[in-house]
Amino acid sequence: MLPPRWRHTISKLFIIPQRYVLGIMGLLAVCNAYTMRVCLNLAVTQMVNNTKDVESHYDPDACPDDSEILNGTVSSKLYAIFDWSESTQGLILSGFYYGYAITHVPGGYLAERYGGKWTLGIGLLSTAIFTLLTPIVVKAGGATWLFILRVLQGMGEGPTMPALMIVLARWVPPHERSRQGALVFGGAQIGNIFGSFMSGFLMAGDGDWANVFYFFGCFGILWFLAWSILCYSTPNTHPYISEEELKYLNETVTSADTKSVRDPVPWKAIVRSVPVWALLFAAVGHDWGYYTMVTDLPKYMTDVLKFNIATTGTLTAIPYLAMWISSFIFGWVCDICVTRGWHSIRVGRIIHTTIAATGPAICIILASYSGCDRFAAVAYFIASMALMGGFYSGMKVNALDLAPNYAGSLTAMINGTSTISGIITPYLIGLLTPDSTLAQWRVAFWVCFAVLVGTNVVYIFWADGKQQWWDDVRQYGYPSEWKHGPLKTADLDKEKSKKAIKEKSTSS
Repeated sequence: MLPPRWRHTISKLFIIPQRYVLGIMGLLAVCNAYTMRVCLNLAVTQMVNNTKDVESHYDPDACPDDSEILNGTVSSKLYAIFDWSESTQGLILSGFYYGYAITHVPGGYLAERYGGKWTLGIGLLSTAIFTLLTPIVVKAGGATWLFILRVLQGMGEGPTMPALMIVLARWVPPHERSRQGALVFGGAQIGNIFGSFMSGFLMAGDGDWANVFYFFGCFGILWFLAWSILCYSTPNTHPYISEEELKYLNETVTSADTKSVRDPVPWKAIVRSVPVWALLFAAVGHDWGYYTMVTDLPKYMTDVLKFNIATTGTLTAIPYLAMWISSFIFGWVCDICVTRGWHSIRVGRIIHTTIAATGPAICIILASYSGCDRFAAVAYFIASMALMGGFYSGMKVNALDLAPNYAGSLTAMINGTSTISGIITPYLIGLLTPDSTLAQWRVAFWVCFAVLVGTNVVYIFWADGKQQWWDDVRQYGYPSEWKHGPLKTADLDKEKSKKAIKEKSTSS
């Protein structure tokens, strides 16, 4: 820790407050996480030679290919050296989420125990290294080795969201959470935009798909170096934060000083909390719709709408750009409404989560029934993702409302469990679309519609926007149904206080 005089001098070099520097670096962290996660989604369309599958069946609803329209020939894939079925591709794409789910809870524990800086940084660094190794591994071991590597990549990224939640809980005042949440978690859309566009660019004109993995792996390593220098787990451990900002954060952020958080995670109370279950249902619905778009939209663009790879990269990026922009609008609107007392935090979370669930559900169905009208289909996908931007000021920041002291563990449990959507959706869509026809994709989109709407109904009825009693027992105490159990932490504190007072009176 630097002396106050040195800290004051160095802090003058930083015009932007450190919590906003952290927000920008957090955005880039999520951006990196998503580029390394989704780059395979577009690359796999150029890794697999599926011309035989196309010729083996007739689809009366098939859209014309760009290359067929222009040249009268089917487009070639120079580096398509693998012969994988749709279900095999789906299994490979889902491999990431097996590892991602495994390290969520351990990642949350490590972040709460040792701080979010290195938990997040080392995890993403490992994913960057695995991304660099992808072309070598897949050429050496095929689908099996690639699946294993994707599991390892997922394990590296598992601590990302829990660690970020821990860091944000230490740094962000309650009235700034919707905007900071939109900023940081909007990095997912920046990652999808940047990842989709650059992947299409790098593979355009017979480009080698291996370049995609080399590029994003190096990008992840550069981010790690910047994160290590600029960011710290808490305001009180930051060497050059200004004294004014440090004082402000210690006064406004409940958990700015991690020394106040020493109790074990109250898992029993968390599991029995109705608002937590509502949040879990909303997260499952969000992830189902989101992973359907992120993982399989490139395949739909290429296999059904028959866009070439460069166009697919660009058009896949546009919906995420719309989602990123809309997330800031939703976040600003939610903060304004809460600040001015137009509605409570709970109502705000429900409104924005509902917009982000039912809106996309309707739009993807409309897209599937637009047939080969490419303009209409792309417009519906863009509208779908724009409306999904409401999630970031809705259920995505709800964990900070419910449990600022245990935000890492709660986020780990929610994200880790909801990741089952990422495991199921790619493989299920591979099974539902063996021939990748428009009619088969329509069924997959109806399944997505049902999950989005159904989980949102649960959230509407049981969501909450207040800090839960189990997050700070010393302040809120225990509810009546918990008071008849074994001696609790608060009771122990009372006994210790009584004993200290008695000893003091005796000694005097």
